[in-house]
Amino acid sequence: MKKQIITIERQYGSGGSAIGKLTAEKLGVNCYNRQILEMTAERCGISAEYLESAEESVPTSFLYSLLLSANPARTMEDNLPLSDKVFLMESRIINEIAEKEQSFVLVGRCGSYILEDKGCFSVYIYASHEDRIKRAIEDYKIPENKAENMLKKADKRRETFFNVNTGKSWQDKDIYSLCLNSAELGDELCAEIIVKAYQEYNKRFSE
Repeated sequence: MKKQIITIERQYGSGGSAIGKLTAEKLGVNCYNRQILEMTAERCGISAEYLESAEESVPTSFLYSLLLSANPARTMEDNLPLSDKVFLMESRIINEIAEKEQSFVLVGRCGSYILEDKGCFSVYIYASHEDRIKRAIEDYKIPENKAENMLKKADKRRETFFNVNTGKSWQDKDIYSLCLNSAELGDELCAEIIVKAYQEYNKRFSE
């Protein structure tokens, strides 16, 4: 299957979001990242800021309980486990985008799993612990005394979200089409490599 969509999973502080944006700009396509969170929050009837805060600070089951109580309009999905509801909503939004756009970049949200049947070029961005701490402090403006804890919490949240919803291991590099060390390569070169690999892969599948 020709792969027309690029999905990016990334460790916190690896620059995956910036690399995703650079990649989309080079290809002339849209990049979706926080927009998925905002669309989900809108459908849940709560603010994106609240949803983001809840994801960072409360247990998963409690988060879903909050989402349900915030949106009294129940659907046929009410009989599903609470832990499935937000993921299903995000999956629906992502698939809607895939139906409308032939090519785009998606950062996070288990994109490689959700779009597997539609054909996606999956990328994993990582970096050394020290380099990620440095980026968190210098680029994300995280206080030095809080950077370590922020990194651990963010990675744990992303890993749990991915593992629970996909049945796969977030850090297993074998499940991705391409894995890049952003600290060694830099954001710009990572984006260039992704674009080149993506184009060559498409060419291979179109021949």
